[in-house]
Amino acid sequence: MQVPKVVEIKRIEEESPTVKTFIFDWKVDSEKPGQFMMVWNFEDEKPMSISLIDNIKNEIGISIRNVGEFTKQIHKLQIGDKLGLRGPYGRGFDISGIKVLAVGGGIGMAPIVAYSEKASKSGIEVHIVSAASTMDELLFSKRIKRSGAKLLTCTDDGTHGYCGYGTDLAEKALSEEDYDMVVSCGPEIMMKKLFKMVEKYRIPSQFSLERYMKCGLGLCGQCCVDDQGWRVCVEGPVFWQDELRMITEFGKYKRDSSGQKHKI
Repeated sequence: MQVPKVVEIKRIEEESPTVKTFIFDWKVDSEKPGQFMMVWNFEDEKPMSISLIDNIKNEIGISIRNVGEFTKQIHKLQIGDKLGLRGPYGRGFDISGIKVLAVGGGIGMAPIVAYSEKASKSGIEVHIVSAASTMDELLFSKRIKRSGAKLLTCTDDGTHGYCGYGTDLAEKALSEEDYDMVVSCGPEIMMKKLFKMVEKYRIPSQFSLERYMKCGLGLCGQCCVDDQGWRVCVEGPVFWQDELRMITEFGKYKRDSSGQKHKI
């Protein structure tokens, strides 16, 4: 869909003090975990990961962290208010394997919970490392448990689960269990460390990258990555590890809307 579809907010779930999930009626067709929607508040448009895909109720959900003017405005909306949705866009996660480790950090848990639900329904055993700064910011724990996945939580301050970083808990899991796939979404510095681990363990892996996106269609070139020139909104946002080896900026820097580099 190239033109935003104006939809009413059907439900709002408060996931944490900073994150809300906005749920809409939506004819679910080819939507996949890891894909994103362009969300329009009638003034501006931003990409947001799909966090809920329900092909029985025909609903999708978008989880949004309140971090700026755009998200602050959306967080003020109520049930019955309207937003524009355009998409889905991008390449999502490949649902395959027998036993999978999924690692998410912060709002990166949005596509991970959608992946967990779909993979578990497909008979895949899923273990999830959910990382947050503190207990109140751990996301989607109830949904993950309902999906049948095994949940491993960690917090920076030790208020819940393992005290430390998500990569520490992921390395512990990788050393104790045999996985045939790893998927991840979260801060790039976290995923870079995880990338080095899966290279060491030689496990096929998929990583969801975040870059500045303007059109979502691959036309503007704002989200191209060095050196391949791949468009994150089309060739990504999910990349396999062998593709990440060719992205020289991965874990090092991102570009803003003007193309200027910013260290990660």
